Parts: sequence; structure tokens; C-alpha cells
Amino acid sequence: MSTRTAALAAALVLSLPGCRAKPSEPQFPKANRPVAPTVSNTFSTEDARDRLGEAEEVIRLAGVKRGMWVADVGAGEGYYTVRLAPVVGPKGRVLAEDIVPDTRDTLSERVQRQNLDNVAVKLGTADDPMLPRESFDRVFLVHMYHEVQSPYAFLWHLREAAKPGGQYIVVDSDRPIERHGTPPMLLKCEFAALALKPVRFARLTGSDVYLMAFQVAGPRPAPDAIKPCAS
Repeated sequence: MSTRTAALAAALVLSLPGCRAKPSEPQFPKANRPVAPTVSNTFSTEDARDRLGEAEEVIRLAGVKRGMWVADVGAGEGYYTVRLAPVVGPKGRVLAEDIVPDTRDTLSERVQRQNLDNVAVKLGTADDPMLPRESFDRVFLVHMYHEVQSPYAFLWHLREAAKPGGQYIVVDSDRPIERHGTPPMLLKCEFAALALKPVRFARLTGSDVYLMAFQVAGPRPAPDAIKPCAS
């Protein structure tokens, strides 16, 4: 078979239905650490959380201001979403994301019931919150990072969502992942693998909960160039 004939045959095969070459999926390294099991979306009663004052302290430490655009990733039933909405005000925006369709629907109903006109709700996937690029001043990950099954894929997609100078705000407990926390050094290492550097660290009042803020510190690495953290 001549070279020309072979090329024509290949072109005909690719043109047949179901025979088109599919783009390869990015290959991300696996995390060398456990993943916490997903628990109920109800962290605790909201009145109990309000008495601890966590949300108020987190929003203050994160520097959220009126007019900002913020994302609440893994929003669950919207505890932080509904508290961020009045802080950013009518000219600001809150995008609440979750990966469970029923949870997304429940939160949408809550947003409509409370007439939160500056809040939108969307469905993402476990590896990709599917946020618009360069859109947010703050991206919140509150008590959910320890449940992320593929952190390098998740962060690879997530890190394009912040505006230049925007920050990723992680709130988690300083305890092993098996106990639904993330040790701060592990968090720093996994974010560093995606060229995200810490710019603020604070322990919240009267608990083992901490806040760590990150900013983009370099270009996004190719998926196969990501160096996973040691266990």
C-alpha cells in the first residue's frame, strides 16, 4: 500500500461514526494520603455554629468586602453562602457550588426562599468545580478539602477561577484526614504542587480550626508535571 493510499484509508476510518479519535484525558498523580469519607451536608445546627462565631471570624480574616465576587465551593446547604451574600452586597456576587444534585437543588430553593438575588447556585464535579475563569476575589473551601478524592486534579481546575490577586480561602481542622481535618503542612504541600503559595495563616478562636489563604505564584503546571507530596 502506498503512503498516499494508507493516509486516505486512515482518514476514511476517522470519518466513520464512532471512530473519531477522542482527545486524551489529562492524567493527574494520585495523592499519597487517605481521603475522609463524605458525611452529611449538615455540619451541625446553624444556631450552634453561629454561637461559635466561626463564619463571622472567617469572613473578616478573608477580607471580604462589599462588591466582591466570591465562590463557595462545596457549599452544602449554604451555611456560608447565605452569610457571604449580605457582606458582598447587591453589587457583589456569590456563586455556590456543590457536586450532589439534591444538595444543589435544596440550596437553590433556600436562595429563592430568602430572596438572595446576588447568589447563583451551580453543580460541579468531584474533580472540577467548573467555575468561570478569573472571576472571583475570594474562593472559599470550608471544611471540605479533606473529602477531595483527587486533590491535584481538583486544584488544577480550581486555580484558574480567581482574579489576578484573588485568594483561595481554606478553612479546615488541624487534625488527621481520617478525623475530618487536614494538617496545615500537607495543605501547603498540595497547594504548592499547583504553584499556589500561602499568604495568610490564622487559628480560629477557641478551636482546632484554622484559615489558610493562598494566591497563584506561578504558571499552572501540566498535569503530568505535578509532583505529588510524600505521604
